[in-house]
Amino acid sequence: MDKRARLERYLKAHELESVWFARPNSFAWLTGGNNVVDREGDAGVAAVGYDGATARILTNNIEADRIAAEELPDLDADAVSIERFPWHASSLHEEIAARTDEGRAAADIDVPGLERVDPTGLRQPLTERDRERYRELGRETAAAVESVCRELQPEDTEHEVASALKVALSARDIEAPVALVGGSDRATRYRHYTPTEAELGDYVLVSVTAERAGLHASCTRTVAFDPPEWLEDRHRAAARVEATALAATQTAATDDGTAGDVFGEIQDAYAAVGYEGEWEHHHQGGAAGFAGREWIATPDHDATVESPMAYAWNPTVQGAKSEDTALVTDDEIEVLTATGRWPTVTASAVDRDATLERPAVLGLEDD
Repeated sequence: MDKRARLERYLKAHELESVWFARPNSFAWLTGGNNVVDREGDAGVAAVGYDGATARILTNNIEADRIAAEELPDLDADAVSIERFPWHASSLHEEIAARTDEGRAAADIDVPGLERVDPTGLRQPLTERDRERYRELGRETAAAVESVCRELQPEDTEHEVASALKVALSARDIEAPVALVGGSDRATRYRHYTPTEAELGDYVLVSVTAERAGLHASCTRTVAFDPPEWLEDRHRAAARVEATALAATQTAATDDGTAGDVFGEIQDAYAAVGYEGEWEHHHQGGAAGFAGREWIATPDHDATVESPMAYAWNPTVQGAKSEDTALVTDDEIEVLTATGRWPTVTASAVDRDATLERPAVLGLEDD
């Protein structure tokens, strides 16, 4: 089902005349463009509305020409109109309200008199065009991360690595809302290793969530210099949990399963690899797409597992982590954040005949 059909169904189900999207990820989902100038706010500088027939881009006179020329160059004037208002006259929220009948419209930001729409369900599953864009984002994200990782030295600081990651991603027109770098001291103590001035030491975990045109891709790579003897075992255990999670996701998608069903298999997988209860120390990930996680799985979570859809599971085991973003369809699990140039290990699911190639620890692959 294409995006317009989803919106038309939403309007009919909720008896609305129009629905509006001003949050950057939802604006990007519907238009492919970027409405961000100031990253401090929840809303961008433009909104897109749909009334069942046409789409309307609403923005102020400062932004209208730039957005039309640079963010929406393929604009179909017959299907999409751009409406502008004087920047000094009112706000985007007020302009949306002025163009709707109270009680007959919804928005993804707080607009007085309008209902609130949660776009998460509308953005699932991924359309064919979004899947193609996701493949490009995944490859380029992995290429950027891996290029930085191959140059690391034990005396580098976490801050230096995070800066290098952001530069490598930015050179590919990719934002980095999350860039975590944990050297051997902090990666064993914290699951979210926000970078500091600490040196990397014996090994390092590098984790990013990258974004372009609204789509988000997450991945983690591990580099060893003088690794602790337990690192390879724990890394392989995390990889097996991730492989189990992805296989369980595919089963859930074809059997009308839920996020809670997948989470239950993740819990069992931790026990099977010898780390029962390890899931309690960090969230395990979930569906990805036009948010870092469209939803994060928890026990008994009733979110529907969709297909075709992207998923990013991120199991951790006491200083080790395995994470990539994969496109799950009824027939295939396609890892998107892969280049084919990073060493891999074969990880088998604990409860079914399923194996996946997962990133190895760079520096251990020849041991």
